Amino acid sequence: MIDDVAKEYLHSDLRELREVMLWKLEGLGEYEIRRPLTQTGTNLLGLVKHLALSESRYFGEVFDRPFAEPLPRWDDLGQRGADMWATELETREEIIGRYRRVWAHSDATIAALDIDSPGHVPWWPRPQVMLFNVLVHLLAETSRHAGHADILREQLDGSTGTAADYATRQRDAAFWEVRRIQIEQAAAAVVAKPHHGLQP
Repeated sequence: MIDDVAKEYLHSDLRELREVMLWKLEGLGEYEIRRPLTQTGTNLLGLVKHLALSESRYFGEVFDRPFAEPLPRWDDLGQRGADMWATELETREEIIGRYRRVWAHSDATIAALDIDSPGHVPWWPRPQVMLFNVLVHLLAETSRHAGHADILREQLDGSTGTAADYATRQRDAAFWEVRRIQIEQAAAAVVAKPHHGLQP
């Protein structure tokens, strides 16, 4: 009984985070969702593309239930990082559509297996796992990338939050500039204190 509750709890949170990832793309143009917003090139559409590949592997080959569409092998070094950005030949619809098909495949795997069903993750130091381990891992990974997406979206248009209903109300640029100055002054004041960095 508790196993079913735990599985549904983790699965429910994963489903919510998937929707958050797609919501972060809404209302943005092609350039905005593709452009690199960090030194390492992190971008919104690339995060979605990456999560589709990651989830398809973890709920696919790990449990001997491979996703039907072709994927690069996990140990193909030449493909490392290619899942983190979209080429000019890949459309938004194609990447989102694949992510949604991955969800359906993953959901079928989760529904079919018990929480302690065994799996094998050859790229982990301890490769013998259970569905529980993989659910927790994917929940953590999707949550981490949803946080990345939140910061990237904020850089683009100031929008934050997990869904339209809970989005931070837009404030004008003057409000945020005052807030930024306030935070900057607090940070600078700490550094200016005598014996900065010494523990009591």
